[in-house]
Amino acid sequence: MERFDIVDEHGIPTGETVDRETAHAQGIRHRTSHVWIARKRDDRVELLLQQRSFDKDSHPGCYDISSAGHIPAGVDFVPSALRELEEELGVHAQASELILCGQRVFTLDAVFHGKPFHDNQVSNIYLLWLDCEEQDFVLQQSEVASVRWMPFDECLRGVLENRFAHCIYPEELYLLQKHFG
Repeated sequence: MERFDIVDEHGIPTGETVDRETAHAQGIRHRTSHVWIARKRDDRVELLLQQRSFDKDSHPGCYDISSAGHIPAGVDFVPSALRELEEELGVHAQASELILCGQRVFTLDAVFHGKPFHDNQVSNIYLLWLDCEEQDFVLQQSEVASVRWMPFDECLRGVLENRFAHCIYPEELYLLQKHFG
């Protein structure tokens, strides 16, 4: 059973834990790490988007952050981010390669697969520069259906105008954009 640290609004553990199902049933605040993989091609930045597995408990089949995941109890943001990169995409990165772009606190109340879903997260947003091809990633099929590179501007417009099925928050894209220099 997956357990999360219950955290305050800054992502600091309170000393209590909760199982995943209860956290999402009751909207109990917990942590996630979000890693956006980017590359530069033809003088423009591209983002790697993952298409979530169609069996996911939230946002099945939607395009999402390159790699993201809940942080297990007792683990910190960066080690969790590195583990998720390896598990979901087969990417072996070092902590020093992750650029912290900011932190977001948000809630989501929705229904997926006919069940209420209440997500209350504190998320650290990271950027990882990695220039490789889609076929170079080793996808965890239970989590990721596919990946694709998308020019940043096209992604931002698509998210703002809901041009494709996604669960991407524009606030995260704006945090990333500050690091494209």
